[in-house]
Amino acid sequence: MANKARVNDLNGRGDMQKLFNQPADMVDEAIVGFVKCYHQYVAHTACPRTLKYKSAPISGKVGIVTGGGSGHDPAFMGYLGKNMLDAVAIGDIFTPPSEESFYHAFMEADAGKGVVCLFGNFYGDVVNARSAARRAKAQGVEVRLVIANDDVATDDPSTRRGSTGETLLWKIAGAAAALGYDLNQVESVTVQALSRMRSIGIGLASCIIPDVGRPNYLIERGTMEIGVGHHGQSSMDTCKLKTASETADIMIAEVLRDMPLEAGDQVMVILSGLGNTMLSELHILYSRVCDVLQKKNVDIYKALVGNYFTSLDMMGATLTIFHLNEELKRLLDHPGYAVSLTNYITP
Repeated sequence: MANKARVNDLNGRGDMQKLFNQPADMVDEAIVGFVKCYHQYVAHTACPRTLKYKSAPISGKVGIVTGGGSGHDPAFMGYLGKNMLDAVAIGDIFTPPSEESFYHAFMEADAGKGVVCLFGNFYGDVVNARSAARRAKAQGVEVRLVIANDDVATDDPSTRRGSTGETLLWKIAGAAAALGYDLNQVESVTVQALSRMRSIGIGLASCIIPDVGRPNYLIERGTMEIGVGHHGQSSMDTCKLKTASETADIMIAEVLRDMPLEAGDQVMVILSGLGNTMLSELHILYSRVCDVLQKKNVDIYKALVGNYFTSLDMMGATLTIFHLNEELKRLLDHPGYAVSLTNYITP
């Protein structure tokens, strides 16, 4: 009986130890704190759920926008910055931004050259972004939508979710816009980049949604989920917990099954935690990823290990592999400053 009572306690908000005031105010209060922290670089707009890079719109440049639900820190607003995102639409926890939020993001980012919006393949996000794009067009602002679907957990590419690969799209698009690519060219190079990246996630423990106060689903102790989504969607498979090396092998196999690589290919690798995974664990995973790719004579041009696209306090990781060419390498190498991720020393 005592154990059962303890389980019930864990399902109640009283046992949820989080730093907030009221759960319903968490997103809005976080936005306020974020702007206070990075006030030199980001600013509020007329819409409380839209933030902008302080210098936007930037004359002569295509505007770069994203949007999504909260809970994926540092995505989405953490990628505002020089040669990165110009504006961001923000939704509630795991909830799409409103049409109004997307619309204000488009208008704030536009400098007369149009806007490219890069975001994940989730129904509500797509519907609201498309509606906002039509509204912006009526005001003379051309918006192109690039919908990320890099997560290989779903076989059908048309229904695949966006994942950590979105962060690379923001980097590529931001660099292309900064280098003077026009609207068609920014759209084209990001579509090309999207076709050359794949992601796969694994989950060890689910996350706790603040206004619910309990895990959104259960991953049993001693098991893991392969193909887990950033919102806790159903996964490809549940299996016995594997070692780090075995897990890395599974993740690489799933990516390469969908995007084969040849000896001599160059890639960028991101291994992102989901919010509650130690960097030590991620580095152990990455070591195996590196060894396997090197054994295949695949050249790792760049690599990032850390929390780049999370899922509240979920335990697990996402592997993203980005197959590069010379143009994409040049765009990756162009300086970009995301306010949450760099020692930001230039305005």
